[in-house]
Amino acid sequence: MLQKNKFPTVVLLLLLALLLLPALSCHRRNDSRLPGHLHLRLSTNPTTLDPALITDVQGGGIAAKIFNGLVRFNENLDVVPDIAGSWTLSRDARTYTFHLKKNVTFSNGRNVTAEDFRYSFERVLTPGTKAPLTWVVDKIQGARDFLAGKAARVSGIGVIDDHTLSLALEKPFGPFLSLLAMPTAYVVPKEDVERLGQDFGTHPVGTGPYVLAEWKHGQGLQLTARDDYFEGRPGLKGIYYRVIPEDLTAVIEFETGGIDVLLIPSAEYRRFITDPKWKDQIYGKPGLDSYYLGLNCTRPPFSDQRVRYAVNLAIDRERILSTVFEKRGVVAVGPVPPGLWRYGMGPKKSSGYRYDPVKAKMLIKEAGAEGVRVKIYSSAEPEVVDIMEVIYDYLRKAGLQPELRQLDWSAFKRAVDKGEPDAFWLSWWADYPDPENFLFPLFHAASVGPAGNRTRCLDPELDRLIEQAQRTVDERSRYSLYRKAEDRIIGNAPWVFMWHRSDYYVVQPSVEHFRIYPIYSIDKGMDLSLGSIEK
Repeated sequence: MLQKNKFPTVVLLLLLALLLLPALSCHRRNDSRLPGHLHLRLSTNPTTLDPALITDVQGGGIAAKIFNGLVRFNENLDVVPDIAGSWTLSRDARTYTFHLKKNVTFSNGRNVTAEDFRYSFERVLTPGTKAPLTWVVDKIQGARDFLAGKAARVSGIGVIDDHTLSLALEKPFGPFLSLLAMPTAYVVPKEDVERLGQDFGTHPVGTGPYVLAEWKHGQGLQLTARDDYFEGRPGLKGIYYRVIPEDLTAVIEFETGGIDVLLIPSAEYRRFITDPKWKDQIYGKPGLDSYYLGLNCTRPPFSDQRVRYAVNLAIDRERILSTVFEKRGVVAVGPVPPGLWRYGMGPKKSSGYRYDPVKAKMLIKEAGAEGVRVKIYSSAEPEVVDIMEVIYDYLRKAGLQPELRQLDWSAFKRAVDKGEPDAFWLSWWADYPDPENFLFPLFHAASVGPAGNRTRCLDPELDRLIEQAQRTVDERSRYSLYRKAEDRIIGNAPWVFMWHRSDYYVVQPSVEHFRIYPIYSIDKGMDLSLGSIEK
């Protein structure tokens, strides 16, 4: 009897708490929100906002709103003017001459000059800066000598006058302008960098539409819109980024109005797309990425092309994508995402590998690989583990003897970089929107190991095609070479080409003009606005 009397009391208390939760949540939301500010989530605290040191997408996305470069990407992934209003290329395709806009100022009030770009590029190449992505600007003539301490200046950087800059390359490089749109190539003011030293990364000064107003490490950071931005004032008063590591906490904060845009966690995807309240507020788009099962091409059984071919036939990628991955992507034909192809040169869907378990088993037997043990490494993320278990079953049925090994991320990357596994699960995301970014790092002999070619794919003819494409400035001709290179990769089968993932976002009704950008640096926070209630 005592337990029966206590049970309803507990239930009543729980019901009361649930009834009060919306009111409490609304009260917290109104107290914590900054008027006119878009509230977003960060899963981790950015390490730095110094463009020369940024390597992560989150940091790069914030930096894109604080800084500018000579050029940037538009939504169609074209290279368009940013601080450089126009540019020309010499006949030998080696020297770019940029003409800078004259109304661009740093947030400290000073006008930007060509000398600022010289300083910014040489700073990236200065060993003491410890910039991780020197390859963004090391194609400029004299950059490698400067980086090695053999020259006092980078000879290929020419300051013609305050608003004219020339960049001479060691040799033609077709995607060079795309590199200049990356955060590493953003312009910074020398006086503030030298005044702040290492603190510049937490007190950045740039030319962008926003300034950093506050950064509480581990909690959040606030950007405030500039009134004097050279392309006009943003539609927001500011942006507030909250650091919320746990997905469940982020979901609760979104549903109670604490954040405005949520990248839907995998575990919550099904619930959101079936919830009448949110299903019409969801946006998705295939990303510039490739998910793959990498095959070590330097030792048996995957040194035999027949076995690599067989594994591509043995796995029903469409079924895994539609079930385990809940249709959050498109099946891959090759390594280059469809969104990067131009001039109709992308591969036809029919040109990829189709599920054919009978032929797969026959090829494995023909190659003498039946019953061969293969070590397959992956990270220990639950979603990845689920996918690997399905792949395990397909490979076992095809005649191989797979062994799955899950490691924490750091140990996994070390093992893959050293070439320990026979096969491994990884993905590659675009640094810049050019197919070269999926070809040279992932399949050229010069990139074997940690640089990206972790399958140890070695093909001199493929290397020649990639190098020829790099030297080709005419875009249509370059893409024709990319097409030939990818066709050769598909034939070599160093990967099982799985899919290109789509990310899905759910957005509060008050957010206007939301869109998903294919490259994070496109979003400068100029397009979004909030409904009148939020303003």
